[in-house]
Amino acid sequence: MTRPLESYAGMSVLVVDDNREDAELLQQLLVRQGLERVYTETDSRKVSRLLARHNPDLVLLALRMSHVDSFEVLAQIRKFAAGGYLPVLVLTEDTTTVARNRALVEGAQDFLTKPVDTTEVVLRIANLLQTRELYATLRYLTAVQTQPGGEHAEILARIQDVLQHKTLTHVFQPIQDLKTGAIVGHEALSRFPHPSFGGPGRWFEDAFNVGLGVDLEWLAATSVMTYFDSAPPEMVLTVNMSPATVMHLVENELCPPALWPRLVIELTEQVPVEDYPALERALAPMRSQGVRLSADDMGSGYAGFRHLLRLRPDIIKLDISLIAGIESSREQQALARALLAFASEVGAQVIAEGIEEPAELTTLQDLGVPWGQGYLIGLPAPLAESVSAVGAIRPRAHTTLATARL
Repeated sequence: MTRPLESYAGMSVLVVDDNREDAELLQQLLVRQGLERVYTETDSRKVSRLLARHNPDLVLLALRMSHVDSFEVLAQIRKFAAGGYLPVLVLTEDTTTVARNRALVEGAQDFLTKPVDTTEVVLRIANLLQTRELYATLRYLTAVQTQPGGEHAEILARIQDVLQHKTLTHVFQPIQDLKTGAIVGHEALSRFPHPSFGGPGRWFEDAFNVGLGVDLEWLAATSVMTYFDSAPPEMVLTVNMSPATVMHLVENELCPPALWPRLVIELTEQVPVEDYPALERALAPMRSQGVRLSADDMGSGYAGFRHLLRLRPDIIKLDISLIAGIESSREQQALARALLAFASEVGAQVIAEGIEEPAELTTLQDLGVPWGQGYLIGLPAPLAESVSAVGAIRPRAHTTLATARL
């Protein structure tokens, strides 16, 4: 007879329930149905450590436990997932709508009441594991499409060398108010010792493909944070990070809360956001104390618009593909107006990136785009040079959005 979970035999499941008998019964059921890696824990205080040890593909979580509240455990699971899809199936004797809704709002993907129907719980688990597997497959396919087979060892050695010797450096590109000419912030841009291997985007892409993406981003983030000491007071810095690096930033207190109003996090594209609600909850404490979130590449495709709607950023960056040649394209101008209107409605600020021609700048000023970034305004340079060497602009009267400040 076919076992429903046999095709997921290699996947890992963690059962957290302070009722040992219930936990062991679930473990036995899942093993009988085809799973081989089912771990149980009755002490909710140990969950954080077990997540790192077992790297589960699914967590079965009892809703009412001693020691640590189950909703706090859900928060720990969200942090561990760091924006990735790690499903949680809550099992509880509480049949109230309030309990169910709170569990789902706090990050659970599914909910069953005890005593559970064995057929139903197996089918629910199969569905969640299948979804987890699909996300993993998509990540793998994205990686292999950009990495020729024989280059893995070479790439790994190259990234490890940068991590060991900390040879990554940074330059900064100014972001300018297109009405007043004032500098409103700088974006930190990583630079690597061997440009022949490709630009910064390729370096980070390679790092993620060999499993060192977060390590390289963490090195970049720690380097950028040191510039707050030498930057002019109140200067705002934009830092590119993946969801996992953001979690490291919070947990390791790399940037003290006093500096949060001067920090803009621009989520990188190397790691897709698989669980937007989880990412939103993880970022909420930082955003409530001044950290702003930036969405890049707006205007470059449908996926970007979906990202915009789900992320609800404080800052929207108009992609260079929308800016290039905008002075002669009614369609590009119409899309820019639409994004400006959207930003105004949701209280976000707008930056046009990649401004390289005077005609582009003039058109953006006429459209009312408040902020800009690009070679025409200022080249990426060491921080001191970037602060002083900013190209002059021709002021244009337009309404500046006052609901956000970079």
